[in-house]
Amino acid sequence: MIPFLDLKKINLRHEKALMDGVHKVLHSGWYILGSNVKAFENEFAEYCGTQYCVGVANGLDALELIIRGYDIGAGDEVIVPSNTYIASILSISANGATPVLVEPDLLTYNLDTSKIEEHITSRTKAILVVHLYGQSCDMNPIREIADRYGLKIIEDCAQAHGALYDDKRVGNLGDAAAFSFYPGKNLGALGDGGAITTNDEGLYNQLMALRNYGSHKKYENLYKGYNSRLDELQAPILSEKLKWLEQDNERRREIATYYSGHIINSEVTLPTVLHDPESHVWHVFVVRVKERNHFMEYMNRNDVQTMIHYPIPPHRQEAYKEWGDHEYPISEQIHAEVVSLPISPVMEMKDIKRVVEVVNEYRTD
Repeated sequence: MIPFLDLKKINLRHEKALMDGVHKVLHSGWYILGSNVKAFENEFAEYCGTQYCVGVANGLDALELIIRGYDIGAGDEVIVPSNTYIASILSISANGATPVLVEPDLLTYNLDTSKIEEHITSRTKAILVVHLYGQSCDMNPIREIADRYGLKIIEDCAQAHGALYDDKRVGNLGDAAAFSFYPGKNLGALGDGGAITTNDEGLYNQLMALRNYGSHKKYENLYKGYNSRLDELQAPILSEKLKWLEQDNERRREIATYYSGHIINSEVTLPTVLHDPESHVWHVFVVRVKERNHFMEYMNRNDVQTMIHYPIPPHRQEAYKEWGDHEYPISEQIHAEVVSLPISPVMEMKDIKRVVEVVNEYRTD
């Protein structure tokens, strides 16, 4: 079976360096918010091109803390794509604000910029953009809209570590950005982890307290804060893997280019690259197939593992049953048809060619 993602193989490439990092933390005697977290925060801020980085416990917390830091809550609205992982929307609800869903562009799966303005009201406070599947949203028109209405731009970069837009990295395209370091991400920890990047000094200072019980100084609490801190053990692991992120992303681009150039099957819709091909980091390679279950069963019979990102749109989840009467036809089409093919920096050429061969031989009849 060709695995969708071989995390063990990905991480064992760096086994010695990762174990050295763990050993360093173990022998330091300092296990919470120590020198390793600070070092990674500095490295990741430099990589993204921002002044500041705040390490937190996971990607959802990163989004939730940004929204809290900008004092967005009850009575406020945040525009968010209807086609996204539910965490983007949960972060808004958790702060008591109202998510306002906007349909995506069917070609890129990202937020359709032509549909944003019609959803803006006097209660709108921010646009939460999601750089889905590894490709940046079209940020220039989003920035123009945000500036015109005085809105914050919050980036969800959980699937786009290293992606570019106009030669700037995601994480440095809005007012603040959230990253997840879930193990399967392009930059993944060996457990949960997350970070916030920003150039907003005031927000940064507030977030440094909010993530730590609302405190800059032990036992003195400025805010009703959280316990959401990047783990000191995960920090050196992320620092080591950050050194390889550009190389790994380039390998993903090579695989995606091969897939796009060699998969020729009228029943399979290939992904569209909106910008320079070098800007996409291909967290997942997503195709669309009308008879998805049939296709996935066929792929499995031929020893190719596939995944769905994502099978149920947020407005059809039980958690948001209050949206039951709302219709988002483009999102529903996407969620009914998308299939992710294997892609990772450790895939061998024979497996890449086999995936192409199997996809090209697929027929519904």
